[in-house]
Amino acid sequence: MRKIAISVCMFLSALFVSSQVNTDRVMTIGKNALYFEDYVLAIQYFNQVIGAKPYLADPYYFRAMSKFMLDDFKGAEEDANLCIERNPYYTSAYQLRGAARQNQEKYELAATDYQRSLEFFPEDRLTLVNMAIVNVELKHYDVAEKFFEVLLRRFPDYVPGYLTRGQMHLERKDTLKALADYDKAIEIDPYTAQSFSARGLLQFQMKDYNKALADLDEAIRLDPFFTGNYINRGLVKYNLNDLRGAMADYDRVIEMDENNLIALFNRGLLRAQVADNNRAIRDFDKVIEIEPDNTMAYINRAMLHAEIGDNASAIEDLNVVLNDYPDFFTGYYMRAEMKRQLNDLRGAERDYLAARDEEAKAKKRATTDAEDGRKLASESKDTREETDKDIDKFNLLVVADKEASQKNQSKYQRESRGRVQDLNTKVALEPKFVLTYYDKGFEVSRPVYFSESMERANDLLNLNWKLKAVNNEAALNELQVQTHFRSIDNFSRLLVQQPNDARLYFGRGMDFMLVQDYENALKDINRAIELQPDFLQPYFVRAVIMTKQLELDPLLPPEALAQEAPAGVNPVDRLKELPQIARPKVPEVSTKSFRYDAILKDYETILRLDPNFIFAYYNMAEIYSLEKDYRAAIDSYTKALKIEPQFAEAYFNRGLSRLSIGETAVGLDDLRKAGELGIVESYSIIKRMQ
Repeated sequence: MRKIAISVCMFLSALFVSSQVNTDRVMTIGKNALYFEDYVLAIQYFNQVIGAKPYLADPYYFRAMSKFMLDDFKGAEEDANLCIERNPYYTSAYQLRGAARQNQEKYELAATDYQRSLEFFPEDRLTLVNMAIVNVELKHYDVAEKFFEVLLRRFPDYVPGYLTRGQMHLERKDTLKALADYDKAIEIDPYTAQSFSARGLLQFQMKDYNKALADLDEAIRLDPFFTGNYINRGLVKYNLNDLRGAMADYDRVIEMDENNLIALFNRGLLRAQVADNNRAIRDFDKVIEIEPDNTMAYINRAMLHAEIGDNASAIEDLNVVLNDYPDFFTGYYMRAEMKRQLNDLRGAERDYLAARDEEAKAKKRATTDAEDGRKLASESKDTREETDKDIDKFNLLVVADKEASQKNQSKYQRESRGRVQDLNTKVALEPKFVLTYYDKGFEVSRPVYFSESMERANDLLNLNWKLKAVNNEAALNELQVQTHFRSIDNFSRLLVQQPNDARLYFGRGMDFMLVQDYENALKDINRAIELQPDFLQPYFVRAVIMTKQLELDPLLPPEALAQEAPAGVNPVDRLKELPQIARPKVPEVSTKSFRYDAILKDYETILRLDPNFIFAYYNMAEIYSLEKDYRAAIDSYTKALKIEPQFAEAYFNRGLSRLSIGETAVGLDDLRKAGELGIVESYSIIKRMQ
C-alpha cells in the first residue's frame, strides 16, 4: 500500500513538473511572438497560460502589451488591472496602464499611474516623458516643464526628451525655444531622422524653405522609407518653385504606397497647375475611390472636368460638394456657369441667386469675425492639415501629419501579423456555420467548439469523411468534386437496396449540397427527416441550404415578402461616419418572408432536440440580423455564449449587433473579447470606433 501511495505521489509530481515546463514554454513562445510583432498570435499563447494558471501576473501583463500594440487600449487597461491585482508591485504594469489610459484621454488616471511608477523608479526616463506629456495634455505646462527639467538634468543626452519638449514649446507658440530643443537633439545625435524631420517641418512653417529642404533631405537620407518626409519635402520644393522636384517626391511616395491619399491629392493639384488635366483627373479619381467622402477631391475634379469641357461630369461632382457644404457660394457660381453653358438657363439662375445669398451671409460672418479679432481660417495658411476639412482650402496642398507614414501598408505577408488594426477590413458579420467535410483553417487559431450531437452523428452515420460544423468552409477542387459525384452514385446504388435508410439520404444530400445541387440536396434531406424526425443534423443542413438559396436570390417574389419593413436600425447607419468601411451586404428590401420563418422553425426544432447545439443559436441570430431584429439577434448570441463562453464568432457578431443599436461600450467589449479569441478583424473596427 505504501509503495502504491509513493508511486501515485511520484506520478502527480511528474504531471506537475510537466505542466510547469509546458506553461513556461508557451509563455516563452508568446513573448517571442510579441517581440516579432505577431500580436494576435501572442494573445493566443497568453490565453493558454492564463487558462492553465490564472493566478500568474505575467501573462496578463504581456497580453495587455499585445492589446496595447493593437490599439485596444481599454482591453490593455483591463488586463493591466488584472496583472496589478495579482501583483501590486508590478511596476511595468503601472506604466503600461498609464499609457493605455493616456491613449483613452484619461489623463488624470494616467498621471496617477505614472506617479505610482515613479515611486518605485523615480528616474525612469520613459515614465518621466509620459508624465510630462500628460501634463501638457492637461494644459499644466509649468508642471510639464518641471518634469522635463528633471528628465534632462538626469539624462542630458536623451534625444526624445528634447523632441518632446520642443513639441510642447510649439503648443505654447514659442517657436524659438522649440527650434533650440530640435537643434540640441541634432547636436547630441545627428543620426536620428525624426529630429531632422521635426526641425525641417518647423523651418517650413517659419517659411525658411532652404533650411527646411536641407533638413528634410537629411531626414530622407537617414530614413528613406518614411513617406511623410517626401510629402513635406514636396511642399518645400513647391514653395521654392521646383514643381518638377515636388512631383518627383509625390511619385516616389506613390511608388511606395499606391494608396497614399496625401501624395495622390497633392500630385493631382500640381498636375492641374501645369495643365496636365487628364492625369490630374486620374489622381483625383483614385483619391475618391479610396475615400468616397473626400469633398476636396470632388471640387478639384469638378474644375478639371470643366477645363476639358465635360460640364455634365463637373456638375455631378459639384452636386456632391454642395450637398455636403450648402453654404459654399463659390460652388454655386461654378455650377451656375456650367449650367449656362449647357443651356439650362433656369437652373443657372437658381444657382446664381443662391450663390449671391450665401456670399452675402459669408461677408456678414467675415465682418463679425474681424470685429472679434479673429482671422479667417482660409487666410491663415498656404497649406492645410490632412484633417482640416475647411472647404475654402480645397486648392491648398496637404501637409503630412506628424504620424503620417506607410503604417496602413502592411509589411507582412500574413494579414494577422503586426498592426492588424490598420488594415482596411470590412464591417460584416462572421459567416454562418454550416455542416461540411472541409474547412480553410485560420491564420490565427480560434477555439474549437465541442458538440456532443456532432460526435454522436459521426459515430452513427459512418460517412467516408468526418462531418464538422465550420463557418469557413472551403471550396472544392476538381478532384474533390469528382469524388463527391462518385459518392452520389454509390449512395444511389445503396438506396435501391435500402430505400428507407435516413442515413443514406442524408449522406447523398450532403454530397449534393457540396457540389451546389441544392434542389436535389433538399429532396434528400427532406426524405431523411421524414424517415427519422429526431435526426438533428438534417434540420441544420436544410436550414443552411435554404439560407444559401436566399443569398443566391435575395429578391423574392412580391407575394413572398411582408408588406412593411420591420422596425430597426440598419447596422450600416451606425458606421457610416467611419472612413473606408465596406457596408454589410444586406438586401435593400424587407427580408422577412415565409422562407425565413421556415429556416427559423428548423433551428427551433434543433434546439428542442438538443438545447446545447450552439450553432443553431448562432445561425438564428444571423437570420434575425437580416430581418433587422438586432435585439433578438443579441439574445440568441447571448444564449450561445452561456453554453460556450469561448465562442469567438458569437462575441464578434454580438458586438456588431450592439453597435447597430447604439450600445457602443458593450459592443466594443464584445469585439475586444473576439479579438482576444483570434478574430483579427475586431481590432480594425475597435480602432475606428475609438
